Amino acid sequence: MNSLDWAVLIGYFGVMVAIGVWSHKRVDDVADFFTAGGKMPWWLSGISHHMSGYSAVMFTGYAGIAYTYGVTSYVTWSFPIAVGIAIGSSLFAPRLNRLRSRLHVASPLEYLKNRYNIPTQQALAWSGMLLKIVDVGAKWAAIATLLSVFTGMSINQGILITGVITGIYCTVGGLWADALTELGQFVIQLCAGVAMLIAVMSKLSGFSTLWTVWDKLPDAHTHPTAGPYTVTFLLAYLFIKTFEYSGGMWNQAQRYMATDSARSATRSARLSAALWLVWPLVLFFPMWCAPLLVHAKKPDASDSYALMTESLLPHGLLGLVIVGFFSHTMAMCSSDANAISAVFTRDIAPVLSKAARSWSPRGGLLAARLSTVSFLALSMALATQINSPAFKDIITVVIKWVAGLMGPIAIPFMLGTLRTFRKSGPTAALTSWAAGLVAFFLVNYNLDGSDRTGVALQYQVSVPLAVSLVLYIVIGLIKPEDTPERDALLARINSDDDGPGSATATATATAAAVPAQPGEPKVREL
Repeated sequence: MNSLDWAVLIGYFGVMVAIGVWSHKRVDDVADFFTAGGKMPWWLSGISHHMSGYSAVMFTGYAGIAYTYGVTSYVTWSFPIAVGIAIGSSLFAPRLNRLRSRLHVASPLEYLKNRYNIPTQQALAWSGMLLKIVDVGAKWAAIATLLSVFTGMSINQGILITGVITGIYCTVGGLWADALTELGQFVIQLCAGVAMLIAVMSKLSGFSTLWTVWDKLPDAHTHPTAGPYTVTFLLAYLFIKTFEYSGGMWNQAQRYMATDSARSATRSARLSAALWLVWPLVLFFPMWCAPLLVHAKKPDASDSYALMTESLLPHGLLGLVIVGFFSHTMAMCSSDANAISAVFTRDIAPVLSKAARSWSPRGGLLAARLSTVSFLALSMALATQINSPAFKDIITVVIKWVAGLMGPIAIPFMLGTLRTFRKSGPTAALTSWAAGLVAFFLVNYNLDGSDRTGVALQYQVSVPLAVSLVLYIVIGLIKPEDTPERDALLARINSDDDGPGSATATATATAAAVPAQPGEPKVREL
């Protein structure tokens, strides 16, 4: 990097902070901070949903998979995500929006105390929060790794810089700042991705590279599945990502909650699905060509994209692509920080403290911002240990830990919105959650804590979710716990009368500044 590249990078950081400061004017209470007051346009929600779904791991871990195995990186990653979001666009997106518009909640998990009970809400909240600290820590480590390649800066210095900048804008401006910066990041990423694609094609055979390069690459590069990424893995991944990206990742659920109606949430999801289907092809193509242009130094080839960028792009454009790396990670980490802050402020704090149950609008907003800063600080601290023996490497954390543990947390949360599973109550939810966590440990580790090496990757990540799903359904049938109050709640989030201008479509969560107290009447009307 030279002074021009640094100018681009510093300018980007400045714009992100400026957007956060501008967004501060739109945040009056926790409803604005966590769900944009239900006023976010569907197209902005869709772009934000897409951008908050992946990070710089795309340019490290998945770049290594693309370098080694070729098109399987797309077929077994972004393609099933696109399909999963498309499935969830009708199944989950409108129902998640109605959590805000009809139940007036500001956190995705806030409805669980009425759908199940407070212990279930707390179990999902605490386990999901701890998992996200690890997940976001991996993201910080990924972007810091890239920064060290380009600048020689240490990993810890890279973590500190990116974390502090992200913390400023997402803490000041809330979900509005997240969404608006993600829109800007999408534009930057678009320019950077196209620049890299053109640079690679110019280096090889011009535009015809798109169809002539395949004969020059290893034969396995054209196989849709390869290595550990088998057809079984693909199906398991589709199964997992349908829940995860349709709202199981709480930051994704927030994007649907932030739109003005259930119909807008559906349109938002479909836009995100289309972007996941098309845009990663532009990003992956240079990675597939990388074996012809660079020789990766790391065993997992996670440095291949960075090396290719350095060798092909002139200064200025190099800085733009580096900014593209940052945009991915900062988008996901800031959105996760906001979601975790919502869960802590709205779901955990009111159970731990009586004072939290009577926060004023100003007090609730202050708590939201402080919890956002605390989450970012914890994840940054963990990021410094992400390559330690306890965590192995970045891609292991992202694929195995997050995919494997997300299912048991997402099953009770997501299926709890569907009337089909109305008989599954607290017993089914807590049992399926606990059994899923145990299943994750048993398929990944021996009883002494050492790695279990004889289990294929697809089973490591899918068995926990499958166990949770089966138990959630079976226990609901064996021990039905449906009640009139739970049926009434489900009726409110499953009916379709949210046309434009209806009361439910335009209702906002402005009354949600004070967290609900444990033991309050179920299904409150506000």
